This record gives sequence, structure tokens and C-alpha cells, in this order.
Amino acid sequence: MNTFNRLLSGAAIGLAVGLSSVTAFAETPANMLVIANRIDDITTLDPAQSFEFAGSDVLRNLYGKLVNFDPLNLDAGYQADLAESWIVSEDGKTITFTIRDDVSFQSGNPVTAADVEFSLRRVVILNKTPSFILTQFGFTADNANETIVADGNTVSITTDKRYATSFVLNCLTATIGSIVDMKTAMANEIDGDLGNTWLATNSAGSGPYVLQSWKPNESVTLTSNSDYHGGAPAMERVIVRHVQESATQRLMLERGDIDVARNLNPEDIAGVRGADGVVVDDELRGRLMYISVNQKHPELSKPEVRQAIKYLVDYEGMQNSFLNGQYTIHQNFLPRTYLGAVDENPFSLNIEKAKELLASANVGPFEIEVGVREAQERVEIAQSLQNTFAKVGIKLNITVGTAKAILGRYRARELDMYMGAWGPDYPDPHTNAGTFAYNPDNTDAAGATGLLAWRNAWDTDGLTEMVAGAVIEGDRDVRAKMYADIQSKFRDVAPFAVLFQKIEQTGRNEAVQNLNLGGAITAVSYWPVTK
Repeated sequence: MNTFNRLLSGAAIGLAVGLSSVTAFAETPANMLVIANRIDDITTLDPAQSFEFAGSDVLRNLYGKLVNFDPLNLDAGYQADLAESWIVSEDGKTITFTIRDDVSFQSGNPVTAADVEFSLRRVVILNKTPSFILTQFGFTADNANETIVADGNTVSITTDKRYATSFVLNCLTATIGSIVDMKTAMANEIDGDLGNTWLATNSAGSGPYVLQSWKPNESVTLTSNSDYHGGAPAMERVIVRHVQESATQRLMLERGDIDVARNLNPEDIAGVRGADGVVVDDELRGRLMYISVNQKHPELSKPEVRQAIKYLVDYEGMQNSFLNGQYTIHQNFLPRTYLGAVDENPFSLNIEKAKELLASANVGPFEIEVGVREAQERVEIAQSLQNTFAKVGIKLNITVGTAKAILGRYRARELDMYMGAWGPDYPDPHTNAGTFAYNPDNTDAAGATGLLAWRNAWDTDGLTEMVAGAVIEGDRDVRAKMYADIQSKFRDVAPFAVLFQKIEQTGRNEAVQNLNLGGAITAVSYWPVTK
């Protein structure tokens, strides 16, 4: 059976299983929020390690942070959360936070400055994939005891040089900024792991919800934290079911078995628009769909081949067919709405141009593998690429797998080509510039798995230095122009083709109010929801 037939067969089996199981669900209670979503990318729920979309959604609702976003007023930017205030030293390198004295963890333990110190040091010491969000400020396992320090009810963090304060605070809104109950984590420590194994499947936060269970590839269940400092959520339980197929999600929504369907394709969105009691929300998100090619590959590392690939994408064809209404063409690494974002989209499908570029590189027919997560729209994008690549003699073999399997190979630099998505970790342009176009150590030993440039073995052709300059620029307008210049060069030379920016279309029971998915800057918030 060829790849295409296997995909169709697998989809059919999944649909049949999903449809047959729908009848087992009851209509949702008034105090429960039930969501259908693809959550197979969750690998852990330790906030020091989690680095996937669905995991961020869960963790935003479990943990408080020093600063955070008000889901009902995202335009206001970061606000005080566990920190009631902060001051910045004259040299701009030290920020001192005063911690609120009226917040408790789910265990009943008070949130203290010592917990903040522990949590931030823990990220640095564990050095898991997302740790670079903190270590980019010069924090290391060796200096964390001197640079992240609690004193009474205050915590001071001292960076290696002066950065824009907003940049530092925006980074602390990322998942790794979650404040963990030190006593609970250390009570469950195994072999010096600072509670990492236990926190993969348990929570120790001060947020509006407590993790009741995570069943991989099946469901996540949250229960309300009645002592949450912002007030107990109206939804006493939140259940996120892993439902792969759009058609299954649609049927469940129309029957009232779920309140929200988050992965409906354009056809099913059109279908539910006419359903009684169902509304559709459109929200521009920060997520980008992109492809990238491994610079260890002898053909893919040639500049002309990298350029040719960008002319082998049927951007408009995909946007106007199976991605209709859910993705908009966007060929730059900064999402729209971010400082420095640009709308220049110079590439279009041009088979003859691609052939000329391949000929100039003296490249004949060759064969590569693309890794794709088993999600409908990504598989369809890969199939479109397979078709257009074949027209210039490039045989694209599609490997479809779980998010964990495909991401594991990508992070190990093993894939010829990757087709996937990237979402910002904090609302500052460096969040994407610092991963797409920054790679200070391109050696295998660096193990910088959080940097997309490193995953593709790309030395960035001088962009690393440009990114390093932009992140310390204090003038907003000058900084925006710097990112525009970086993206201009990136479009021409990078082994990345950014394809689309996400417009999330959500099917929602009209009774559900105040569900905010996080816009382009953060993850979903469940605690304001009412029914």
C-alpha cells in the first residue's frame, strides 16, 4: 500500500472509531467545559520542560507566574500576577520583584520568594528544551545561585547585560516562568531530578486549576482550585479530549457531547455555521506553518536549492482550498501583530523558476524524506509539496508519525525536511528571531534543540549577529526596522520557507462565554469561562 493509500486508510479507521465512540458521551453539565482538540503533542506537563502547543494550553491554567496576561484584556500586555510590583536597577541589569503575600499553592503551602527562586533556578539547572528562554540572559547552573536570589519577600534576577525590561518580562510570561511549589516538588524528587519525573504527570501550582489526570493521546482533566486568588472558576472541571478527526469533532459538537471543537477543517466549519446553538469564532493566532531543510544534506545545503524550494510551494492553491479561512499566506518569521512584523510575501508557485535554480546548482533528480505530524492539514500540505516537488525531479517521501516521534527526530537533526508549525513563546520579536535566525553554536555537541536554526544545522549566514544586536536595542522604532531587515535577508537565504499564519476557527456551543484562545501572544484561558 503506498503512502497516500495508507493515510486514507488510517483516516477512515480513525473516523470510524471516533464516530462509534461518540454515542458513549453524555451532554455536558453546566459546570463542566468539554473540549475536543488534538493533544498528542504533549510529552510532559513539567513547566520546565513542556514546549508544545497543547501542553502550553494546560499549563497556563495550572500555574501562576511573576507577570501574566489578563485573558479579558490581552491588549494591555503583561500584568502583575504573583509579583505585586518590581523595580529596575540603574544599570538596567537587575529586576527586583516583590511577591504577593496572599496566594497559596494547591497544596495549601504559601507562595513565597523562595518558591520563585527555586522555580527559575530549576529551569536553568534542568536545562530542558525551553530553558534557553531564560539562559539567553546569561543564567547558568554555575551562576544561578548568585543571579537569581530571594531575600525575604523579594526576588532579584540579574542578567548578563542590559536588555529592554519589557523583553525580560515578556520572557517570564512563557511557560517556563511558571512558579512551582518547592516543597511539593522536592518531596517527590527522584535521584536529584528536582521533581521532574513527578511533575510530568502531576501539578504543583497556584493557578485556577489542578491537574486531575493526563492520559496520553486520550484526555486531560482539570479540576478547579477553589482557593485560586482570582476567585474559583465557574467551570469546576475542564476535560480536553484528544479527537484527531475533524468530522468526529463536528458531530460531537452538533450533538452537544462537547462544548468546543478546535480542529475543524474548512468544510466542517462551513457545516457547523448552520447548526442550531453553534457559533464559529475566528482568531488570528501566532502559530506559523513552515517547512525547513537540513543543511547536512549535500543537495539541500546549496543556496540555489533552498531558494528553489520556496518556488515549489502552491501557497495560493492551499490557502484557497483545504486551508480556506484557517491559514493566511505569510512568508516571514514574525507573526502579524508583532513588533517588526512585515507583510512582504515574494514567493509563489513557479515551476520554471525552480528548475532554473536547480540547474544553476547542477542538481539532478534526488530523493528526500519529510517528517510530518499526523494532523490532517499538515498531511495535506505535505501531499501538495510531494506533487509540486515531483515536477522538478525531487521525490518527496512522506513519513507521518506522532508529534513525539517526528519532533524527536527533528530535534536530533535526523530529518531531511520537516513540515510543521511554530508558535511564539512570549510576545516579543526575539521569540522567533532568536530561534529561526539565531544559532551561535552550530556543532552537534551544542544540543541547542530549542533553536530551529540549529535543528536544521544552519549557521544563519550572519543573521545571528544581527539578531544579537536587535535584542538589546532600546529604541522601539529602530528595533522594528532591524527585525524587518533581518527578515528580508532571511527570506532570501534561510533553509526555511514560512508558509502561513494561523487563523484559528473554533466551533463553540453558544452557551460558552469568555473563552479566550490567547490571540498571538499566549495560550488558552479556561478560568473566565461561563455557560
